[in-house]
Amino acid sequence: MIRIDAVWLAVEPLDMRAGTQTALARVVRVFGQARAHHAYLFANRRTTRMKVLVHDGMGVWLCARRLHQGSFTWASSGVVDTGPSVSLSIEQLRALVIGLPWHRIGDGATIRVA
Repeated sequence: MIRIDAVWLAVEPLDMRAGTQTALARVVRVFGQARAHHAYLFANRRTTRMKVLVHDGMGVWLCARRLHQGSFTWASSGVVDTGPSVSLSIEQLRALVIGLPWHRIGDGATIRVA
């Protein structure tokens, strides 16, 4: 099992043809470094595909997910004021990967009104 202590969502889209080296270079450019046990999430421009790069302490894993219908709820640079990335909780990550509106999940997995 891969241990993940922190989850980071990149606001800018990533070309889904990108491989491990390109995704790792983007992580370093956007986040400053690839930290062990951190997951870095990227989506394509239409937010129908997602790639996750995880540094497990010895190497990197690159995973992909594609939705057959709809799109992922993603943060955009016009919506968030946090810069090029957003930190997510594990509950928010679980909601995101199944296509739910993760940004509505707050502390303790409570739902809040936007």
